[in-house]
Amino acid sequence: MRRFFTVAAVAAGLVLSPLAAPAAPTAGREGVPHYDHVFVILEENKDYGQIMSPASAPNIAGLAVKYGDAAQFFAEVHPSEANYVALLGGDTFGIHDDDAYYCDPGSTRPFCGGAKAPGYATHRVQVPHLGDQLLAIGLTWKGYYENLPEPGSGAVIAGDPKAANGMRTASLYASKHSGFMNFASVQDDPHRAERIVGFDQLDRDLASGQLPNFALIVPNQCNEMHGLHGDGVPADCDGNTDQDKSLIRRGDAYTGELVRRLQATPAWASKQNMAIIITFDEGSGGSVGGCCGIVPGSVANYGGGHIPTVVITNHGPRGVKDETPYSHYSLLRTLEDAFGVDGYLGHAKDTDAGVRPMVKLFAVGR
Repeated sequence: MRRFFTVAAVAAGLVLSPLAAPAAPTAGREGVPHYDHVFVILEENKDYGQIMSPASAPNIAGLAVKYGDAAQFFAEVHPSEANYVALLGGDTFGIHDDDAYYCDPGSTRPFCGGAKAPGYATHRVQVPHLGDQLLAIGLTWKGYYENLPEPGSGAVIAGDPKAANGMRTASLYASKHSGFMNFASVQDDPHRAERIVGFDQLDRDLASGQLPNFALIVPNQCNEMHGLHGDGVPADCDGNTDQDKSLIRRGDAYTGELVRRLQATPAWASKQNMAIIITFDEGSGGSVGGCCGIVPGSVANYGGGHIPTVVITNHGPRGVKDETPYSHYSLLRTLEDAFGVDGYLGHAKDTDAGVRPMVKLFAVGR
């Protein structure tokens, strides 16, 4: 399988820089302990049953058995983009397409193909996101995106400039899978290039131990199980070739390596609490089903299918299968609890709708 990032060696005994530790540690909330570092690896378009089998995805399925399996976790909508936004902002904000992050109703700009449709929602979201909450209490965040052309890039799609075929311009990177770029505070941030970065920066940060408190890690569309089609696309990136089996194997192997690299950091071996979450944006195809803050009958928050979600912690539970219904809103609420930020965003506060923290999967046993 072709690799799109360089595996960086992690020096033994490396001391974490001051940037890697929270500025003002808190005790957590709602039974969720304080976490120093949380990494969310976000994958694409697979149902729970497609992944939770050792025969199809041995790395992810094995991690679910060893650590924590959120066995009733649901997305918010189809297609992809709004689920990324929901995870970070607590709402889909009416988005129910994959148009570019800058699109407004009526826009004629490139990648705004649906902008003239009735009820079209702006894709430039003017509310705070999880990263804003973290910055407000002195904590740090980054979005790591494979094949991002340059730090802070506003590209909508980008390929591999080293390729000699169609992969040079293929949408390996796609901003519809960014999440952070939909928020006006990120689009207007003069420090965006420090926080919206590529996998080359991920390599450097893992090697140096300078880890943010929160990170969203998004592999490219071949390695996150989305798949591509066209000239030069590897057979195991083309989801049409064998009902996604090769695409899943490729993404599973890639994700397993990412997890191993994160577990090789000094932070994982330290007394700090660190979590790695593997989740997906939505279920396969038009799969439906949801919970916890969704609005049945809505166009943008009706339930996007039953998706795999695995919680891996260095000091937390082992061998837990949690059947509690959860959604991306539940995960956002759990992160807000773990970092002790001020309040909850959007549907993350919808306790009466069943949104609750993922306590069983994040509990610390020491």
